[in-house]
Amino acid sequence: MRGSFLIPVLILLGAQIQAQDTNSVPMTATNVPIIGTLQAANYYDQEVVVTGKVAQVSVRSDITFINLDKRYPESPFAIVILKGHSSFSGDATALRGTSIGIKGKVTKYHDKPEMQLNNMDQLTVDGVTNVPAFLQPQTNSPTATQPAGN
Repeated sequence: MRGSFLIPVLILLGAQIQAQDTNSVPMTATNVPIIGTLQAANYYDQEVVVTGKVAQVSVRSDITFINLDKRYPESPFAIVILKGHSSFSGDATALRGTSIGIKGKVTKYHDKPEMQLNNMDQLTVDGVTNVPAFLQPQTNSPTATQPAGN
């Protein structure tokens, strides 16, 4: 009786191993490919999760650029946050040096892959469970050692 149970399990494991061999790109639970920044150019107009380390954050009055893995202009992938077109809130500079993932459609701009960050649900930060709280600006409160104003 034991042998009859073991055979279907081995068949299932074999099918799973074969499926992994033919699909070398990891997938999310909703079958969205998880790729690195260097692979992004192969996924234009497709929904993916791009992972990388934040190398540079450039904040301007109407747009924020987040460059992954390398600083501009060598960065293989950029994230763009357009003020007024995104529900992103917080201090994007807090992302410097962190490993992140962004989910969305890869687009091409000046022959380079990029993605727009339109809402906070697109963004994950390694080791962070509450991304909006992580991105809240740090306030500097006066310390007790500062002299009182005269």
